Amino acid sequence: MPNIKSAIKRVKTSEKRRALNASQKSALRTVVKTADTALVNNDVEAAKAAIVAATKKLDKAATKGLIHKNAAARKKSRLAKKLNALTSQA
Repeated sequence: MPNIKSAIKRVKTSEKRRALNASQKSALRTVVKTADTALVNNDVEAAKAAIVAATKKLDKAATKGLIHKNAAARKKSRLAKKLNALTSQA
């Protein structure tokens, strides 16, 4: 445990940030997984709604620096590609 006041504060702050980041990243993964599940189940309407929610979460995460912007773009692209394949076959 640090003895210096600023170092003590830094430990507390970084722990709070770590917990918040973990929570947000978990929520992000859940939303993306929900969208993926809807796509696998061939539920077009649910998939569209889930992808909109996932896109919003991914953009927010990239803006905040939670994930890299190219990673967010890649995930959005893959979801959109799956949705397009599903709608074209239906």
